[in-house]
Amino acid sequence: MAQEQPETVPRGDGQTIPHWHSPSGETIRLVEAEDSTVIDDQGREYLDFVSQLYCVNAGHSNEAIIEAAENQLRRAPYIASSKHNDTRDQLADALADIAPGALSDVYFSISGSEANEAAMTIARKVQDAPKILTRWQSYHGGTYGSGSLTGDPSTRSTLERYAATTNTGKFLPPLPEAFGTDDPDELARRAADHVEFVIQNEGADSIAAIFMEPVAGSSGAYTAPPGYFERLREICDEYDILLVADEVITGFGRCGDWFGINTENVEPDMITFAKGITSAYIPLAGVIAADWIGEEIAESGHDLGQTFAGHPVACAAGLATIEEYDNGLLDNVAELTPVFDARLERIEEEYDVVGTTRGRGFLRSIVFEDPETGEPFVNPWANDDDEDNPVDDVRKAAMERGVMFGSGRPNVQLLASPPLCTTRAEIESAFDALEAAIEDVFY
Repeated sequence: MAQEQPETVPRGDGQTIPHWHSPSGETIRLVEAEDSTVIDDQGREYLDFVSQLYCVNAGHSNEAIIEAAENQLRRAPYIASSKHNDTRDQLADALADIAPGALSDVYFSISGSEANEAAMTIARKVQDAPKILTRWQSYHGGTYGSGSLTGDPSTRSTLERYAATTNTGKFLPPLPEAFGTDDPDELARRAADHVEFVIQNEGADSIAAIFMEPVAGSSGAYTAPPGYFERLREICDEYDILLVADEVITGFGRCGDWFGINTENVEPDMITFAKGITSAYIPLAGVIAADWIGEEIAESGHDLGQTFAGHPVACAAGLATIEEYDNGLLDNVAELTPVFDARLERIEEEYDVVGTTRGRGFLRSIVFEDPETGEPFVNPWANDDDEDNPVDDVRKAAMERGVMFGSGRPNVQLLASPPLCTTRAEIESAFDALEAAIEDVFY
């Protein structure tokens, strides 16, 4: 049964300008949070099945992280990013320990967008090449540099309305609809061959790096077919191009391992991270680079920086967060992934308006489509923005039942991405609410 309708406020209420602001939109005001639950200013509780912005991985009330940050505040609340600091160095060592293969050198920043921009700068410098390639239907950030990498047209169009960006290129994601096949082996072959075709036509010597989300984040939680990443690694090696894994969402347990790329058995040249490194308690991000890249930067210098990059309080929180992941949260994802699988399979079989479900670990997408046409009910990238979208209605109906799901890019899907401390009972409850919401809207 639906709970009382949440009380919403205009997005422009008060002096705060919200991000992703729409003048006609409304939102709720959240004031408290605990574990996997957030609470609004009317006392209503919601299961947070989007981890706010795919970032509160350790849950909303982890005392170990809070205590670590408090202790650092009392010891040294700020040390300049141009100086060495014991807490910062300890976190870099901890990240090197959990990163795959030869990735060992850490360059800290503040947000995921800035981490991707830092990785772009580093890649262009060490490769002495200008171009970065990324996928259509991807998201890498909302600043000018990282927005140029993003394949989501709503983000790029907003940024490029007033300033053009250069030296980026796009290729198709490994999705069946992009290559006309549902066969995993054929899809992997066609999608990888396509990347090689783009490289050859852009000019391999002009390309510094390929940026790739191991599992798509807000762009739909889609995974690559088996063999795709292995072939992509071979192509990058053949053409001397760096492979960069954008782990801003997929890192720190979200996909069932420390990093999403670990689930593909491929070693990238760099990893970008943010969000889950501190469970979003304090902003922190960065780049983990292969040892040879770190050595080259150390020898040649790097004349760029940010005041709050590698903030010692954030680094203390990061150290505690890594310990929390290692003390049971990663195991919880592994244990409960089959529960996710079973509920998603049931939804896909039960409701003809659900075209597919996809993802890995605690990062999943439920894609809706018109059963008569096999197309989205409304595709905001292709249709009029004013058209009513039943996917929005499903999300609202679920929230009335006390569960928050995310909105994918494009908005033809719901994203389920709860904190890693979420219990089996909470997963079952959230999907019960989702099924009831689907029934309300479509049947």
